[in-house]
Amino acid sequence: MEQRSLGSQGLTVSALGLGCMGMTYAYGGQDDDESRATIARALELGVTFFDTADIYGPRTNEELVGRELRAHRDEVQIATKFGNAVAPDGKPAGRVDGSPEYLRQAIDASLARLGVDHVDLYYQHRVDPTVPIEDTWGALGELVAAGKVRYLGISEAAPETIRRAHEVAPVSAVQTEYSLFTREVEDDGVLDVCRELGIGFVPYSPLGRGFLSGDIRSADDLPEGDWRRNAPRFSGDALQANLRVLERVEEIAASKGVPTTVLALAWVLAKQIAPGVVPIPGTKRRHYLEENVSAVDVTLTADELAAIDEAAPLGAATGDRYPSAMMGALRH
Repeated sequence: MEQRSLGSQGLTVSALGLGCMGMTYAYGGQDDDESRATIARALELGVTFFDTADIYGPRTNEELVGRELRAHRDEVQIATKFGNAVAPDGKPAGRVDGSPEYLRQAIDASLARLGVDHVDLYYQHRVDPTVPIEDTWGALGELVAAGKVRYLGISEAAPETIRRAHEVAPVSAVQTEYSLFTREVEDDGVLDVCRELGIGFVPYSPLGRGFLSGDIRSADDLPEGDWRRNAPRFSGDALQANLRVLERVEEIAASKGVPTTVLALAWVLAKQIAPGVVPIPGTKRRHYLEENVSAVDVTLTADELAAIDEAAPLGAATGDRYPSAMMGALRH
């Protein structure tokens, strides 16, 4: 698979990564055997970039990913995250913690669960507005100096926060939701600062949290325990409005002769919006993984890109992407 430089600090990864969250968290229907087989198949297909976090599970996601990747440590890049605090009892604490004391404990615990001596990319998962970003990133720089972390990233942060963090320790990657249905970073300043400072961009949920598959026509199509049942975009009038936009994208995919998911991923891969764009579509099924990876070989013409942009322009999606309580944790 094509390799891409993620930012200007030296990190190189496969053009498409694998988001592992759903294997143990958030979407219901856990199947460890199939998840392990999916990771193995990803390696066969040339995927080297794997994304997890301590909050996924919590903790069980890192354990699963670590077991499968340990034997391939020199061939892969592992990204994990801290900040969405996990309580001592192993349950989500319901708060963000960016204190140096917490992150030092968090990296050691993540390394133990992953079974590795370093992680390739360590993200601040959410920004703690009660802790100066300079304090958090000073401690993260110390982790790099200690060899526990190779490169640093930040997720869902405000442009000025990214800039301040980068002044303390180099930011290699910004991770933010981005897809045909979530394009806010195109005009909120995040991509501007990435381009200015030479920071790579990692779109998560590049398939609109599965919406762009076309398989979700009502909340009843989501399994029990799936958090999307509470997401504004997946319910009521908002869902119906979004389905009308999706129909236009589906027409373009049909004319191209590819699944809508492949078209949507090819669109993200074609975007020259930052110094290295590497989407991490999540899946726990080999079938969907193989479909996603096929997007790397799809070339979109200028006319096709223009048609896609017209069908799903910035602001086309109706409804917030998270419930209100979760929206409050973004862009600090």
